[in-house]
Amino acid sequence: MCSPALEAVGSRMEKILLEIYDSLYKAFGPLHWWPGETPFEVSIGAILTQNTAWTNVEKAINRLEEHNLLSPECIRDIDINLLGEMIRSSGYYNQKAKKLKAFVDFLFLQYEGSMELMKETEMWTLRHELLQVNGIGMETADSIILYACYKPIFVVDAYTRRFLSRHKLIEEDAGYTHIQKLFMNNLPSDVAIYNEYHALIVQLGKELCSKTLPRCNICPLFVVITPFMGFFLAETIGVEETETEPVEVE
Repeated sequence: MCSPALEAVGSRMEKILLEIYDSLYKAFGPLHWWPGETPFEVSIGAILTQNTAWTNVEKAINRLEEHNLLSPECIRDIDINLLGEMIRSSGYYNQKAKKLKAFVDFLFLQYEGSMELMKETEMWTLRHELLQVNGIGMETADSIILYACYKPIFVVDAYTRRFLSRHKLIEEDAGYTHIQKLFMNNLPSDVAIYNEYHALIVQLGKELCSKTLPRCNICPLFVVITPFMGFFLAETIGVEETETEPVEVE
């Protein structure tokens, strides 16, 4: 059982995170993420979006769709060099072709090529399996689990780290697992909330909280978070690190 002090800290962070969500939702939402017509297409998008803008991913996915290649069987059977050409717009296309092949090989080996069968696997077991696939790191695995398999796991990305760090809700060197637990320990375990929250954070990062020229004067979070500036979760939340953080390979 947590001490009253830790319970109070948890309650405080829950309030902050819910107020952030409400403010972002009023400013940007709803966003209806993830773009994709099928769970397999969503998974392909999660891999292709590594280190590139979504507009480049859309071009690659559209090209795959134009050639009727958006199925596990087609990605498995296509020549890897031709696959690379099909997804050239996504950048690092030769590496990503190998990653797509690796994911599809995993899908057939473990789940007979069926996303529906994969979705039946317990969430943390599936996450462990995905992290063994070449080219799939934590962010990509969690994106597949949340957006393609509809399981309640929070996706952490550079935008998440940036806005939390700027508002001093985490230390600058906070790890992926720590940030993920910040949300999952203080929000309801709900797919819809995790889905929308992550989408809203991405929108915030793109429109206002840029890396070099943040537009803090019109940020919807300014009033919400400013009273809590200086409240460092890493020093007060008491999150237990119960697992070794996997090596990020993206």
